[in-house]
Amino acid sequence: MKVAVIGLDCAAPRLVFERYREHLPHLKALMERGCFGPLESTHPPITVPAWACMMRSQDPGQLGIYGFRNRKDHSYDGLSMANASVLKSDALWDLLGRAGKNVIVLGVPPSFPPKPVNGVQVGCFLTPSTGSTYTYPPDLRAEIDRVAPGYVVDVEGFRTDDKDALLKRIYDKTRKHFAVAKHLVKTRPWDFFMMVEMGVDRIHHSFWKFMDPDHPKYERGNPFENAIRDYYRYCDQEIGELQSLFPPGTAVLVVSDHGAKKLKTEIDWSRTKAWGDGGYYGRLFMNVKGREPLGTIDPHDYDRVRNDLIAEIEGIEDPSGRNIGTKAHRPEDLYREVRNVAPDLTCYFGNLDWRSIGSVGLKGIHTFENDTGPDDANHDWHGIFILSGGADGRPRGELRGLRIYDVAPTVLGLYGLEPPAGMLGKGLC
Repeated sequence: MKVAVIGLDCAAPRLVFERYREHLPHLKALMERGCFGPLESTHPPITVPAWACMMRSQDPGQLGIYGFRNRKDHSYDGLSMANASVLKSDALWDLLGRAGKNVIVLGVPPSFPPKPVNGVQVGCFLTPSTGSTYTYPPDLRAEIDRVAPGYVVDVEGFRTDDKDALLKRIYDKTRKHFAVAKHLVKTRPWDFFMMVEMGVDRIHHSFWKFMDPDHPKYERGNPFENAIRDYYRYCDQEIGELQSLFPPGTAVLVVSDHGAKKLKTEIDWSRTKAWGDGGYYGRLFMNVKGREPLGTIDPHDYDRVRNDLIAEIEGIEDPSGRNIGTKAHRPEDLYREVRNVAPDLTCYFGNLDWRSIGSVGLKGIHTFENDTGPDDANHDWHGIFILSGGADGRPRGELRGLRIYDVAPTVLGLYGLEPPAGMLGKGLC
């Protein structure tokens, strides 16, 4: 039994299942032969920790990572970037390797630094450079250089106004990534294959306003109106070529970690009650006496102040005075466990039609510019799930109620393996 999982970071259900479906013959065929549906993401719905949660069927609280940057302690600095070394529980491929399965793992975040596996592993877009040891075994790096000269782990400078040059870089990165995938499938023994392509995320953030008539910056007839559609078609073509290398009977899954939608100085800590870390979702931290070095909130007032913050945040209005529908969540309400330093509140502004930024000193609370460069899209709550092939007896057609935590137990079920205790999801097989 072989299982192949193709990840398209940020692939949006309404584009794959509806708007572009007729332009994607290979994905359409997989849907028609198997089952598919929207895949509910994590809280928060962002690349890190979503892929890690998918591969372990555990939530961010259990893993102890809540985004790309996480507080190491309760000081006011010390944010650290998440990487593979902070993940202590077994990924899906670790479980399969111990069961004697050969694995190929290509670019699944976070996978730098790479860890030994029963097969090969190539680091993800968090790899600092391809000059580092980003593969297991280490000598695989030279092989990749021969197969895909100039191989890159991410699209450089995707927050730019030079859209023509950016589009070329996105295609170049994707072409080389799939070239490596096809090479590994042809040259390595494998029972389990998985790759994640980041280009979908990059093109969404860079080109969404050009194709979405509901976007505030949309201009009809612009030269990039079909840029996202054409890139999806290109990915579908690459998936078809890759799939042609799989033996008959291979179970193929196509998944994404979340979807996409349109996007709408010094600190005096002794006078600060709470502060936010900007991003597609907002992480709010409270300045608590005895916890933070210069805490201002008495621990006995913690719940009251946090409830007041929730009320104020959920009351935020847009520039015209309409409530935008923000939700602020306590970590203990979201996660089975809460490890490491979790945000005191995780905030979704306007159901992710708005995002938060980390800048201070603005004249008002609204801005239409991102503080990290041009950005046209925010993340959405649901990614995609497609499963075709494998044993009989599994669901067919369109499914509802799928969660990101269901992927790992589903793959284990395809091999006839029981999911270990502690997995949150349920298998479809």
